[in-house]
Amino acid sequence: MNLQILEEASADVVIIYEWYESKRNGLGLDFELCLDEVFARITKTPEIYPEWYRNVRCALLTRFPYGIFYRIKDDSIYILAIFHMKRKPAKIKHGIRTRKL
Repeated sequence: MNLQILEEASADVVIIYEWYESKRNGLGLDFELCLDEVFARITKTPEIYPEWYRNVRCALLTRFPYGIFYRIKDDSIYILAIFHMKRKPAKIKHGIRTRKL
């Protein structure tokens, strides 16, 4: 399957990366490595992660408290957002609704 990362999700990654780098040099890179690992799993077996909201699935990172929210459509996987999982579910749902394919 083809993995597509929406602009908003790319912006999420940049913000998170910069925040972790500001806390400790190299921690942002660790975040990106964990993200790449989960992207690879999503690409290989996209339906392994549960549907979270309106056909949007959520894959959790193991080391960092973030979820990757994505939708499968045709032969592509669309990464909609990377959200901190301590957010209220209503805020996550609102954030997902604002991000359209």
